[in-house]
Amino acid sequence: MLEAILLTVLACVAMFDALGPKTLMLTRPLLSGTAAGLIVGHPTLGMAIGATLELIALGVYTYGGATIPDYQTGAIIGTALAATGTGTIPAQTAIGIAVGLPAALLLASLDPIGRFLPTFLIHRADQYAVEGNARGLARMHWLGLVPWLLPRAIPTFLAGLALNSSTVTNIQNNIPEGLVNGLTFTGSLLPAVGFAMLLTIMPLRSYWYMLLIGFVLFAYLKVPLVGIALFGLPIAIMFVLFANRGTAEGTAAEAPATAPATRPTDQEVTA
Repeated sequence: MLEAILLTVLACVAMFDALGPKTLMLTRPLLSGTAAGLIVGHPTLGMAIGATLELIALGVYTYGGATIPDYQTGAIIGTALAATGTGTIPAQTAIGIAVGLPAALLLASLDPIGRFLPTFLIHRADQYAVEGNARGLARMHWLGLVPWLLPRAIPTFLAGLALNSSTVTNIQNNIPEGLVNGLTFTGSLLPAVGFAMLLTIMPLRSYWYMLLIGFVLFAYLKVPLVGIALFGLPIAIMFVLFANRGTAEGTAAEAPATAPATRPTDQEVTA
């Protein structure tokens, strides 16, 4: 029961952080999955499930209030249910992805609840503002979180309760080995979808050589991802510095041409 409560609190805190502060970064599946793994005692499993969902979520953002899959809650639910299974980490990760990804999509369909119901509270808050009732205004503000948190808290709590049961283990034992291998293979392909979506919003035509450098480092020189990231960091810093320097020089060169005309002197007017 304690683990179910802690997982529910984690899901609520992650959603609260997504709506406002964004200081804990629990909206990222990697961090929320890892935190869920620490709660259930399987940090490696939570990190593996969160990392896979993180790669799937690359390039997916809620532009203009658009509804996207709730990957952070999916990582929490997937980790909680996969922790009750047996087998190797890849096999458990496949189960977690098979549960977490549909949960993320399902929660996306419940997202309009969090967007629609607070509108009634907003009208009440407007009335409190006219009356100068600061306490009532604050109460409406916090009550507006309830429609956002409940769709995440209820399924997370139910997934947490499954930690003390053998339901997932029985289901996993009855799943054919071929299906488990298929889920594992599919889970390894899904990150490619995330990378493809990310590349569609990046200026790839202008900086194709950066992609080529990364591909050569990874495919031919066998440099790990951390090494590639560290290699790209100074390149990005130099690129920004040179770009800012070029902008500053261009502005300085245009300054004399755009200087305001001086007022003619009295001798010039007399002449």
